[in-house]
Amino acid sequence: MKRIISQFFQKDSMWVGILIGIVPPIVLFALLWLISMSFAPEGKDYLIKIPTLILLSVFPNLFTFRYFLVKRKLERIGRGILLVTFVIAICYLIAYLKLPV
Repeated sequence: MKRIISQFFQKDSMWVGILIGIVPPIVLFALLWLISMSFAPEGKDYLIKIPTLILLSVFPNLFTFRYFLVKRKLERIGRGILLVTFVIAICYLIAYLKLPV
């Protein structure tokens, strides 16, 4: 199993980068959302607003992007991670800043 995962991350593919760019933000968002709901003060449903959670959940992509692009020299994976980060940012801007489309 470890060998299969190792081979998966050795392949310089944009699809691998897209997958790597999607998973950490989703996991971090779910974790932060659960923490926000469980520590919410009396009378409120949440501790941190959803738009803030979305912005915080994108930060792992910065570290994974740098790791794959600079340390491992896998440009296509880096491009996939960057693409996902830009898509999340654009969706955030359209949804929460009420920008005209």
